[in-house]
Amino acid sequence: MEHAIRISCTRRNLKVVRDFVSDFLLRYHLSDLLVNQIILAVDEVVANLIIHGNGEDESQFLDVRVAVVNKEFGIEIEDTNLTSYSPASYHEPDLQEYVRIGKKGGVGMMLVNRIMDRVEFTTHAGHNLCRLYKKLG
Repeated sequence: MEHAIRISCTRRNLKVVRDFVSDFLLRYHLSDLLVNQIILAVDEVVANLIIHGNGEDESQFLDVRVAVVNKEFGIEIEDTNLTSYSPASYHEPDLQEYVRIGKKGGVGMMLVNRIMDRVEFTTHAGHNLCRLYKKLG
């Protein structure tokens, strides 16, 4: 992928990733709505990997790579935590039930899945890789 950064697993770096993605997308002259949706989805996945996957351990790192190929934005987020967050077990929540019981949280991945065109999580040789894709036009 074209552009990349490495961040330590601390919430302070969420803004670093948001700015990185925003700055990258500027060159494509997209609507504010589309840019903000992509940033929201990326922020949610990165937050989950930092908080749930790596326990906010600043000695752990995420590698973040972005590119646009054939008018499709792609981002890869990779870590090496063997006990990482496992989105494969994710089941979309019943929003009406969440509202009924007043539950907060737990809907981020639902938003990611609705915003992005494709969401992929794989683990291979000690590396966890999340890929998100969104058509730009």
